[in-house]
Amino acid sequence: MITSTLCFVSLSITSLVLGQLETNKKGRGLPPSPLRRRDTPSAGYFNPASNGGSLLTQVSGTSPPAGEPINVIVSGNSDKAVLNDTEVNGGLRNFFLSFGFSAECLGQHSGAPQEANLGDGDGFQNETAVIRLDYGNPALGSCEETVEGGNHFRYWVQNGPSADSGAVFMATSYEQPIAQGHNIVPNGYDFGRYVAILQYATFQGNTSFDGFTYQTSVQYVSGLLPVGSSGVNHGIDLDGLVAVMQVSIVGQPGGQPKKTGLCVQYFFSHYSY
Repeated sequence: MITSTLCFVSLSITSLVLGQLETNKKGRGLPPSPLRRRDTPSAGYFNPASNGGSLLTQVSGTSPPAGEPINVIVSGNSDKAVLNDTEVNGGLRNFFLSFGFSAECLGQHSGAPQEANLGDGDGFQNETAVIRLDYGNPALGSCEETVEGGNHFRYWVQNGPSADSGAVFMATSYEQPIAQGHNIVPNGYDFGRYVAILQYATFQGNTSFDGFTYQTSVQYVSGLLPVGSSGVNHGIDLDGLVAVMQVSIVGQPGGQPKKTGLCVQYFFSHYSY
C-alpha cells in the first residue's frame, strides 16, 4: 500500500468548456422518473450480480468475450446534488473536475461504446460518457490524455426499475498513448482505480472546483469483482477490489470554500504500474 500523504494544489480556473453529454439509447445518466421513489440501500448501491448483472463491462469485438472492470462506485448515499449528471450546481461533472478529470477532447468520441448491466432491470446499457485526466487544464487537458495516454473512466448510473440506488459506477483504467492504440498498460485497471482515488484503503479528503468543495470518504470493498484475469479484457489481472466513494458538498459559492484539488502528479511520482 502506498503510504505517501495526501497533498493539495490550488485551482484558479473557475470556468471551462465541456463536451456534450454522450447519452445512451435509454437516457442513462438522467434522473429517475419523479413517479418512482428512489430506494438506496445502506451500502449505497445494489450488487449487480444479485439481479443478473456484473461489474465487468461488455466490450464488443473481443474473442472470447471479455470485459473491463467497474472498479469505482460513487455511493447513492452521496449528496443528491453530486448525483445529478451536470457541471452546474455542484453536480457530478463538477465533482469530476475537482479531482482533475474532464469530458472528452472538444466533445469528440471515437470507438464503440462499452455496455454494462448493473442489475437494475434495464439490461445492458451504453456508457454515459468517457471522462479523461485533464493534466491540470480542465478546458483542453483531456485532449492531451487522448494523445499521450493516461487515466480515464467510463461510467453508468444504477437507476433502473429493479434497483434504483442512484449510484454512479465507474470503469477506470490507465491507457497507453494513441500511437500505441490506447492499449491498457500492465496492471492498468487496478492502477487506474488507484489514480482516481489515490490508493488509500480508507481516506477522507477535500477537493474543490468552481466554488464547490467536496468531502469524499473512500473504502475498498471485496467480493464484487473477480480476482485474476478470467473474463477480463487484455488478460490483465485484477486484485478484485472496488473503491466506494461517498461524497458530500461542504462548501458552496458565497461560502468562501477552500479551492483545493488532489495532487495527482505527486501520486504519479510515487507509484509505478
